[in-house]
Amino acid sequence: MSNLELYELSGCPYCAKVTTKLDELGLDYVSHEVPSSHSKRSEVEEISGQTGVPVLVDPDNGIEGMPESSDIIEYLEETYGDGAA
Repeated sequence: MSNLELYELSGCPYCAKVTTKLDELGLDYVSHEVPSSHSKRSEVEEISGQTGVPVLVDPDNGIEGMPESSDIIEYLEETYGDGAA
């Protein structure tokens, strides 16, 4: 059981890529829907240093706010997928 959290925006294609990977890997996660306005994404900025989404939080593995969908997908594969040690 993981404690994954994903900050995402409805309709965001990059967020959709990450949620698809999470589903493929059968991982449970808490979704945090963020406002469409970047200026109202203070919570995302606090955890990741920027206002873009998606942002992944995985406290079990010390990930406090990972941005960039390609980095998140690679991390999920390596940590929870076939690439897991």
